[in-house]
Amino acid sequence: SVIHTDLNCLSVIQYAVDILKVKHIIVCGHYGCSGVRAAMQNESFGLVDYWLRHLKDLYQKHLHTLKKIEDEELRWDRMCELNVVEQVYNVCHTNIIQNAWERGQALSVHGWLYSIKDGLIRNLGVEVNSTEGISKVYHIMQASEQC
Repeated sequence: SVIHTDLNCLSVIQYAVDILKVKHIIVCGHYGCSGVRAAMQNESFGLVDYWLRHLKDLYQKHLHTLKKIEDEELRWDRMCELNVVEQVYNVCHTNIIQNAWERGQALSVHGWLYSIKDGLIRNLGVEVNSTEGISKVYHIMQASEQC
């Protein structure tokens, strides 16, 4: 998960974007993720519950739609997909990415999923390459916009 308070994750992203000038960031999850499955259960797993909290929130956000999927494995797969999409947007919500776009840096964030069953990577079709691809509430205020 890409969490706005995870300085380890954000440091890696910042180094890749600001120093290495990468043009693509790939958020790659995997089907069969046990963390996603744990978040979908009504159980406590100890300290890992804090790590699962964001997944549990995502599960609750999409619960109505997910409950319509009768097959448990397919529901789990869909939750894995939703998590990757959510993490793509979490990456894009960071000031690191938005500052790069503001500077005119070519940068795209993609969502992919790896299948443990067949060894294939699937492109989920989510790609964001500007602030136009994210909700305005997450746009950072540029110096020219400040009072």
